[in-house]
Amino acid sequence: MEILRVFNNNVVLARDGAGREVILTGRGLGFQARPGRTVDPTLVTRTFIPADGRDPDHLAELLAGIPPEHVQLVGEALAEAGLDARASASPTLVIALADHVSFALRRQRLGVAVEYPVVAEVKNLYAGEYAQARALLAAINARSDEPLPDAEAVALALHLVNAGFASGDLSWTYTMTGVIQQMMDVIGQSYGLELDPGCVSVGRFVTHLRYLFVRIEQHEQLDQQHSPVGGAIRAAYPRAVACAERLASIVELRLGSPLTDDEVSYLALHVARVTETAA
Repeated sequence: MEILRVFNNNVVLARDGAGREVILTGRGLGFQARPGRTVDPTLVTRTFIPADGRDPDHLAELLAGIPPEHVQLVGEALAEAGLDARASASPTLVIALADHVSFALRRQRLGVAVEYPVVAEVKNLYAGEYAQARALLAAINARSDEPLPDAEAVALALHLVNAGFASGDLSWTYTMTGVIQQMMDVIGQSYGLELDPGCVSVGRFVTHLRYLFVRIEQHEQLDQQHSPVGGAIRAAYPRAVACAERLASIVELRLGSPLTDDEVSYLALHVARVTETAA
């Protein structure tokens, strides 16, 4: 592999044999290294391949600012928590988690406590990721002299959720979480019901919303003109359609993107399923 840029003694940007730009880490890897030279493979401990169009330079610069021991800590904790497959599929997840954990450890040393206002939403809407985050936090604390508080599981869970989206901006995940909770509240108020977050239909609805937000962000909403499926849904569930149109208004207000008729129809279908189960 050829070195393209040296960020510090431990992080370099290189081009591999397939012509891809990759981020390499390893103690002393960048010491006295120069662009154009060949990478010493014996010094490489981790290889990160940027995905989803992420800027390799930006990721490498971020990684260069994280102590190597914190990157190693997170990598080992991910493996112990059974999340190494997710880390392999999304290398940027390791960088994002290491950056967060490194900052959290510094806060811990300074005695600075942080409260996360979306605790209930994360536990209810992302139960799977929250369980994984708790296991990850336990693995991190087992390897650290300064255990992080339980509340950090919320932030770790949001990073796990965020890894499923094209955007690397965690603020998008925070916004999405708030919008989902608001939509759930509207459904409950419209039907006079209390929705069970653990219900299968609610779980399917949340999954649908997560993929809907991906389509919105990528400007790829479902939009089949005069869709027969959409027409059938609207005819069968008029009350759910009225509720779905309220949900669409929330999306447009919060995310600045109007929903297509097809997206509203599929929202209505999920509203009908959720409310029939809860009734």
